[in-house]
Amino acid sequence: MLDRIPLEAFRVFDAACRFMNFSRAGRELHITQAAVSRRIQGLEEQLGAKLFTRRGRNLSLTSEGDRLAQRVRATLEYLEESLEPFRGGGRETISIAASSSVSHLWLGKRLKDFDNESPSVSVRLLTTDVPSELASEANDLVILYAAGEHPRWNLTLLIRESLVPVASPAYVERRGLDAASLTADALTQLDLIDYERFNAHWISLRQWFARLPKPPKAAIKPRLSFSTYSLAIDAALRGEGVTLGSRGLIAEELASGTLVELGTAQLDTGYGYYLGMPRYRSLTPGAARLHQHLLGNP
Repeated sequence: MLDRIPLEAFRVFDAACRFMNFSRAGRELHITQAAVSRRIQGLEEQLGAKLFTRRGRNLSLTSEGDRLAQRVRATLEYLEESLEPFRGGGRETISIAASSSVSHLWLGKRLKDFDNESPSVSVRLLTTDVPSELASEANDLVILYAAGEHPRWNLTLLIRESLVPVASPAYVERRGLDAASLTADALTQLDLIDYERFNAHWISLRQWFARLPKPPKAAIKPRLSFSTYSLAIDAALRGEGVTLGSRGLIAEELASGTLVELGTAQLDTGYGYYLGMPRYRSLTPGAARLHQHLLGNP
């Protein structure tokens, strides 16, 4: 049907819906009131449905018109958004991809600071836990969980991974715990909060306990398990139990005391979060500035 209806008719219809006045719609689109009326009439004939009811100068949408208006508005807004990168005016759009945990716990604040410092650059953040999407070369920059090498990205270490059990001070107090002296066996008896491993190299609670020099004999039975790491951290912050903290990702929470380490056991995995720049193409000026900003704000 679209091949028989001029796309301009939908712009005219949208303007008429917003103003509920053909004359005002015409002024916005720089056409006459009569031209608006003809286009609306043509659209109604093509669709075989009445879109407006007219009572003198008053307009109202029919039920069919209301349904179409909502869809046309959403489509035009989506098209407007899609055209944003092609606008002139010197505002550069760059894209960066990161996992949900990195985006939520570490990257968000740093992007806000960068935005304040670089008003001429617009940043689009892709938050995904799908490895192929994270490493897609459609991105300008990426933050990858890795051991330091990648075939398509030059990697620079942002955060080395060191995993320790953490909980909120409220939880520690409620359970009457001496946080510093907790053993691995004692930890297994607490309310454990786990998370799904979206990467084969990720460490969750069972792997962490198994890699200790003296693993506990008790079975590891998490009370809660979340689909993402950031949700597990949020639960620990609410005082719901104990989860693994990646020290670099939760550095602010540890510094402020909203999370505390339990015991002395830690696991350095050999992995970390790396900032990647493309191996086979140069960074744009805005992407280069963001790259330096992130490296300078560990």
